[in-house]
Amino acid sequence: MHDDPEVRDDVLVPTRRQPPTVRMRRLAAELRRLRDAAGLSQEDVTNQTGVNVATLYRIETGRTKPQLRTLNALLDTYGVTGPSRDALTLLQRDAGKRGWLNTADSGLPEQYTAYINFEAEAREILNFEATFIPGLLQTPDYARQVIAGVLPAATDDDIQRRVDARLKRQELLGTPDAPQLWAVIDEAALHRRVGGTAVMRDQLRHLATQARNPHITIQVIPFKAGAHPGMPGSFIILRFGMIAPDIVYIDSMGGDLFLEEEAELIRHNMVFEHLRAVALSPSDTVTLLTSLGEDHD
Repeated sequence: MHDDPEVRDDVLVPTRRQPPTVRMRRLAAELRRLRDAAGLSQEDVTNQTGVNVATLYRIETGRTKPQLRTLNALLDTYGVTGPSRDALTLLQRDAGKRGWLNTADSGLPEQYTAYINFEAEAREILNFEATFIPGLLQTPDYARQVIAGVLPAATDDDIQRRVDARLKRQELLGTPDAPQLWAVIDEAALHRRVGGTAVMRDQLRHLATQARNPHITIQVIPFKAGAHPGMPGSFIILRFGMIAPDIVYIDSMGGDLFLEEEAELIRHNMVFEHLRAVALSPSDTVTLLTSLGEDHD
């Protein structure tokens, strides 16, 4: 394999540096995961495919798009076939396109994996929620009731898988290098009795407790603030620092929407700053959460 001219030519093809797109990051994350699952080091892959370590590093960090022949060599080595291979080949083909709508009709793994991968790498998470408690701050009972309400056709197993995935995501906040989470919540979400009085009491108390975490800031936009720019819907801004450009994520009825264009990033960051300004201060928010939790007693 070392003397394969196609593979060797591929690693010598110069590429123009550009910020990795969502698709390219997704492809990079999947290729890292597949190599780890195969129990191979980068040197092992080089020995088996002829793709040198430097090129493999750039591919796995989303810094360069693999040529199709290189992707095929990697997938052959990792034993990837069928629909999974087709999906990765499609990602490679469209890796240069910015923005991405990941449709939500394919079940839990496909629906959540992309966002979870990005969330796990983010250094800051800015989350505005108009109708729900943010997923990273939900109690298990609240999460179960929300998922059952939003997806009335879901089976008990479907609901449990989604709850487990949500709770797994929350482990991120307990790690030593946890990202900074700044959550702004419309007061309407606090008054919607998801699951009944006991569930909401525990959820509000959980929010008040989480707000004391140094990695977490929570603000509530009170009813008295009136109309505000977040009313059209919820969104999340993921910031990666020097690693990669930011992403805006929107969970909609049509699927999971990722926005990367500079104009979209500027607009959503401006909206989030406005929402922080009209919301209660973090300390006043804790006071409100505590009061509402006591009301449920």
